Amino acid sequence: MVKLFVGGFPLEMTEMELAQLIGPHGTISTIKIVRDRKTRICKGYAFVEMATEEDARNAVAALHGEPLGERTLTINFADEKKDPVPVSRARLLERRYTPAQPRDSSTTERPKRPRKRL
Repeated sequence: MVKLFVGGFPLEMTEMELAQLIGPHGTISTIKIVRDRKTRICKGYAFVEMATEEDARNAVAALHGEPLGERTLTINFADEKKDPVPVSRARLLERRYTPAQPRDSSTTERPKRPRKRL
């Protein structure tokens, strides 16, 4: 299965309407419209899993950049592996050159507290 990012569709669009839009271009496995957790209002994008890569390419070729209402539809292949958040150079240098503190074994061990009996 190939996952597609779909954005730019009208906020009031349902999963069924999105399936009717993308369905003629290939077999759809799943559709997930992303919504706000509290209000359940659509955030304006969704993820669609297509059965084959060929179906996904057909959907991207046919629908990417097409006007839909007052918005323009965006369909791209979703990145499965995201790069980690870049760390600033100063933080990298700080991590790299901070000397390790020697551990004192006498301060790391704590005396055990007696357990309370019920």
